[in-house]
Amino acid sequence: MNHAPRLGAVTSAAATGTQVLLVPLGSVEQHGPHLPLSTDSLIATAVCDRVAAALRAAGVDATAAPCLDFGASGEHEGFDGTVSIGCDALRLVLVELVRSARRWADRIVLVSGHGGNIGAMIEAVHLLMRERPAIAWTTCAEPGFDAHAGHAETSMLLAIAPECVRLDRAEAGNTTPASQLWPQLRQGGVAAVAPNGVLGDPRSATAPDGERMLSALADRIATQVLAMTDGGVDDRGALVRPQEPR
Repeated sequence: MNHAPRLGAVTSAAATGTQVLLVPLGSVEQHGPHLPLSTDSLIATAVCDRVAAALRAAGVDATAAPCLDFGASGEHEGFDGTVSIGCDALRLVLVELVRSARRWADRIVLVSGHGGNIGAMIEAVHLLMRERPAIAWTTCAEPGFDAHAGHAETSMLLAIAPECVRLDRAEAGNTTPASQLWPQLRQGGVAAVAPNGVLGDPRSATAPDGERMLSALADRIATQVLAMTDGGVDDRGALVRPQEPR
């Protein structure tokens, strides 16, 4: 898919006049026996590329920054390969990153592929909004997506980087709705509820499903960004979804 040039590939002069900077946030954490540790980063980057392209098509000068690969992944530290910098460090990184980038970018949107980054994003954006309001965050989660390394993430990886997916190793994990697992997750992490690290069932995943999911995510976020200056950010700093009251 064609996408807008990423920030790291352009010159300083080309960055001048940037109206929207999209910052993908990912993680280095286990994603079951079949997906790479970089799954969240790959998804967030692909989504930001697509959003930037959609915004440019709408006449907005938008670009995607390099992905911030390390996130707050303490709930996955029961599995080897996971590297977490924790919420406090992530919050500080986000504050300093945005303070620097907003010198030349009008609006900045943090787009996280990992749910564990949300707490740090909320705290960072609360502070940053008091300094200047042109900042918001969102995630790559959608209603109907399973929670972790299941059908949704596996399908999107098949669309983005099929060479990284080992479907021959895919197996169902805990398919209980994540909302019912939070008490156990908070106490013992993912390993306490899913010994294989999967919250969902990846075995039905397909690249066409992943492409539809990625397109829907990009369309939703692009629409939200276009409404950002018209009350499209809630009191947590999150972009308001089209069906939500502002």
